[in-house]
Order: sequence, then structure tokens, then C-alpha cells
Amino acid sequence: MATIEECRVALEKLSDNMQKADGNVRAAAAMDRSVSCRITDLDITFVGRLSGGRIVVDETVQGLPAEKAQIRLTMAGDDLVAMVNGGLNFAKAWGSGRVKLEANVFDLFRLRKLL
Repeated sequence: MATIEECRVALEKLSDNMQKADGNVRAAAAMDRSVSCRITDLDITFVGRLSGGRIVVDETVQGLPAEKAQIRLTMAGDDLVAMVNGGLNFAKAWGSGRVKLEANVFDLFRLRKLL
């Protein structure tokens, strides 16, 4: 099972990858939205913001955050680490229910370019 620190590092790596992207991926990542990433097996949620093509984690809370973020990811810690390291395909994981992504329909259309 991935640790909190391993999950934090994976989110930082994801953020770095988004920052380095170009074309449609960079445009999709340029949104300004609140974001959360719930790690089910650790019962924690990373809360922050997607802004300027980066994910900035402001805090880590136990359980669910007090407010719903505009973009919400939910998955196990091992799945986050595997996805960021290239060992798990996001689309397949999302399709099988291992990863859950919630956002408004317009944001989902933009986010599909990232995935």
C-alpha cells in the first residue's frame, strides 16, 4: 500500500508532467479549478487547486474535505502511483471503476485531453 508521502510525490510528478506538456494537453491543464484527490485506502484527501497548468496541494485532510472541489479524483494510493509512473492506464482504470473522476461536463470535456 502506497504511503501518504508516496501519493504526495506522485501528485507532484503529475503536476510536473502537466506543466511540461504542450499543445492540447497544456491548454487543457491551464484551467483554474479547485481540485481534490481522495485516496480511499488511506482515508485521506489532498485538497488544492489546478492553476497555470499545475496542481498545487494546499492541505491534506482526513476523510472527506468540508467542501467539494470542482474536480474530484478518487482512487487507491497504489493506483495513483502506478498511473503517474506509467504502470496503469487512466482510461482503462476509469472505465473499470478503479479511478473515479467527477467534474462538470464542460471540465470533463477539457480534461479528456489530459487523459
